[in-house]
Amino acid sequence: MSDIETLEVIEIDESTLIDEDRPWKVIVWNDPINLMVYVTFVLQKLFGYSKEKATRMMLDVHEKGRAVVTSGTRTEAERDVKRLHTHGLWATMEHDE
Repeated sequence: MSDIETLEVIEIDESTLIDEDRPWKVIVWNDPINLMVYVTFVLQKLFGYSKEKATRMMLDVHEKGRAVVTSGTRTEAERDVKRLHTHGLWATMEHDE
């Protein structure tokens, strides 16, 4: 017998690793409570979007069930989700693909 140990080599599937530098996106979801005009107002107020851009996003929320409203670092996304929640909107964040 040899004194050399056999080591097992483990391969890592790099596609499952999370890239911390990858941006996060903030998603506003459709809900049965908030009026469309209110969602448009909140997007304008919080993010400084024009009425036209905020209206397009609101229509995505209404017609498609969701809209990506911002993207950025994790800290920025967490802040934006909290601000949206403060205004009564249903929002989440996820890694941008």
